[in-house]
Amino acid sequence: MRAVTVLLSELLVPGWADGEKLGLRDVTGEFELPCHTADPELFFDESNERIAVAKSLCAACPMKSACLQGAISRGEPCGVWGGELFVEGVPVAAKRTVGRPRVNPAPDVVEVVEVVEEGEEEEEALAS
Repeated sequence: MRAVTVLLSELLVPGWADGEKLGLRDVTGEFELPCHTADPELFFDESNERIAVAKSLCAACPMKSACLQGAISRGEPCGVWGGELFVEGVPVAAKRTVGRPRVNPAPDVVEVVEVVEEGEEEEEALAS
């Protein structure tokens, strides 16, 4: 796998392939974005708890929709972009945990309620 490094000041957005490269300030203006002040590793973590934190940081971001559109157009392979988690270039609800998937779906939980007839209640009370 080849690693690609992009400096924040050289962040590319849709339209860069036409010869026009847009820097981060061109996209965000003077906004202080949550992804620029938080730990960058948070947005590429394996833990579902930390991924949820990253998504929550995106919730109120003014660039959320532009970030998501840019990630889709670039085909981002992984990470949280625009409040969505990308795995293999596709937005997913959550990362799968380690292990084999179930062959059969988990059974529904059914609550078993014991039914006691009136005559049995009296017998149990006399036996005690």
